Amino acid sequence: MGLLERLRKEWFILGIVLVIAVARLEPHVGGKGGPLKPEITITYIAVSTIFFNSGLSLKTEELTNALMHVKLHLFVQIFTLVFFPTAIWVFLQLLSITPINEWLLKGLQTVGCMPPPVSSAVILTKAVGGNEAAAIFNSAFGSFLGIVITPLLLLLFLGSSSSVPFTSIFSQLFMTVVVPLIIGQIVRRYIKDWLERKKPPFGAISSCVLLMIIYTTFCDTFANPNIDLDKFSLIIIVFIIFSVQMSFMFLTFLFSTRNNSTFTPADTVAIVFCSTHKSLTLGIPMLKIVFAGYEHLSLISIPLLIYHPAQILLGSLLVPTIKSWMVSRQKALKLTRQPKAPVKV
Repeated sequence: MGLLERLRKEWFILGIVLVIAVARLEPHVGGKGGPLKPEITITYIAVSTIFFNSGLSLKTEELTNALMHVKLHLFVQIFTLVFFPTAIWVFLQLLSITPINEWLLKGLQTVGCMPPPVSSAVILTKAVGGNEAAAIFNSAFGSFLGIVITPLLLLLFLGSSSSVPFTSIFSQLFMTVVVPLIIGQIVRRYIKDWLERKKPPFGAISSCVLLMIIYTTFCDTFANPNIDLDKFSLIIIVFIIFSVQMSFMFLTFLFSTRNNSTFTPADTVAIVFCSTHKSLTLGIPMLKIVFAGYEHLSLISIPLLIYHPAQILLGSLLVPTIKSWMVSRQKALKLTRQPKAPVKV
């Protein structure tokens, strides 16, 4: 990885930290109704931009090939929407006897119920050089599964009397994820030569948009004057989130690289990021719908708000290490597949 690439990632990580700090001090700038108008710019424009960007940069044949990788897709979706929330529920049974704020613990459960992200996993997979097409497919497919499965998981583990408008969520997701991706692919057909010649900074564009999403979401949460956090619970929750993230990344890595696995090193990269990352852009609207009117909605939202930048921070720090492993692993596989030269007698 070149010096400029390292600097770009370090500034991106630093930007996340500054965004959190500024959002805490100036919640009304990026919060709902603020000058940035996140109810429009984030809900519709930002997510659409990320997927239009992906559609524009991704080769059509790679996306087509990714559709046929059924085993990879099943692994990611089962881990994300079945194993993840179940494991968190078991873990929270042990934490329920501790003095940690119960609403933050409920928030941890909501994290487990969320679908794969629509942006961060794709960006990090691309940064490593992994199977970007598989990451995009699982992000989009997982998001559509999440429309139905995530609200049901939230109702199962936490309960709510609210009705969930699946139709409106589905239509919004279709317009902000699928349509921009298709338009990006169509536009790519007409400017393919120009894209290959100029090589626009697609990764930097997606990173900036993602940073904006994080900033406005933090602003919207901390704009609530009634939010009450005790430092002990918050520190413990942050520690738990980083521990869960690292543990699950390591677990998916072990499963996808075992001896009888058919996954390539590039597939493993997509699996590690897509299986362990959770969607903030879909998660926050879903929480607001399912738990509409809950007095402690802001506290329930905090673990997801922490988990999202945590997954980007850890992922960014691990990019050089994972990329080095993938390259060395690919070279080793090529050497083992080369026919051996005949021994001269």
